[in-house]
Amino acid sequence: MQIGLLGKTNVGKSTFFSAATQTTAQIGNYPFTTIEPNMGIAYVKTDCACKHFAIPHTNPMCINGIRYIAIKLIDVAGLVPGAHEGKGLGNKFLDDARTSEVLIHVIDASGSTDIQGQSVPVGTHDPLEDVKFVEEEFDQWMKQILQREWQKLARELESKSGKVIQAIAQRFSGLGIDEYDVESVLHNLNLQSKKPHDWSEDDLALFVKTLRKRTKPIVIAANKSDLCHELSILDDLKKTHPTIACSAETELLLRKAAKNGIIEYLPGEKSFKIKNGMNLNPPQQKALELAEKVMSKLGGTGVQQTLDYACFDLLKLIAVFPVEDETKLSNKNGEVLPDAKLLRLGATARDLAKSIHQDLAKGFLFAIDAKTKQRVGAEHQLKNGDVLKIVSSMSRG
Repeated sequence: MQIGLLGKTNVGKSTFFSAATQTTAQIGNYPFTTIEPNMGIAYVKTDCACKHFAIPHTNPMCINGIRYIAIKLIDVAGLVPGAHEGKGLGNKFLDDARTSEVLIHVIDASGSTDIQGQSVPVGTHDPLEDVKFVEEEFDQWMKQILQREWQKLARELESKSGKVIQAIAQRFSGLGIDEYDVESVLHNLNLQSKKPHDWSEDDLALFVKTLRKRTKPIVIAANKSDLCHELSILDDLKKTHPTIACSAETELLLRKAAKNGIIEYLPGEKSFKIKNGMNLNPPQQKALELAEKVMSKLGGTGVQQTLDYACFDLLKLIAVFPVEDETKLSNKNGEVLPDAKLLRLGATARDLAKSIHQDLAKGFLFAIDAKTKQRVGAEHQLKNGDVLKIVSSMSRG
């Protein structure tokens, strides 16, 4: 599971990345072997299955009944006008973005950064321009992919209507786009009945825009919202895009303060508590007082909320807990609820097996639902919070 973090210079993208990938404690071994310099580990949070069973356990990734699940967060290369033509770090940006399943676009909601990333007075730049700019660059890039030798392809497909979906999906396979995505968009736009040779420029543009929205959904992290005179300025954005008011700077401050033992704070909470007996110096006192005001205005810092929204609202992911002992809810070492897997809504028991190891899926026999104690088959659809034991004729290899 990978989230791409977009944003121009000086909007706080790097601060958001730093805040999201800071942890208040070492809450688990990183499940990813190689992390690039622009790659970090962040966490999304959901209810732990221990709540349903009222079972005590010591998994460090469960705090007060809330399960923290690791995801990859990639700080996507900066974007400049003409990125789709390879200008600036355009190719790097698009390569990073294509490998992400969902995107967070960090903008300066206060309007104090112009389109080039230069500082301007608060409220003098419309952040909606930045949103449109990024989407248009992405759409232009996807359109270029589709248009490569388009007329030649259209002629070849003239008498092979069933191959159109295959051919288009092949063009976009590097973006994680499959035939089902292509077919759904063609159907929704009523383009299935239209021969590719007859597609207009508008047809092409609308197709890639709709495909991008479906396969690379974006949530807006309206950073620096604490600097806005009125939060109503976000209303126009919210009409067309999922938007969450944020203060990445405040989140980074709080996570560092918690890591240093100054405050009690968990990501996503709406308040924090200064630890008893803590003697703060004047700068620390002032910084935490400002943080309180920001959280009161925004209802938190918005950083964790944005990560959670990207996974659970945009991608519709569910958390499923695989175990090896359905009675003790443990693995072979006796660790209770040792793991949590993020799967797409509609995922099956076999999909869960595959997420653990391909061999488990190949030799899948059945699964046992720990809540109902019933056997379920390979195509049994999973629900958020399910706990399953996979029974397979093959080991993990």
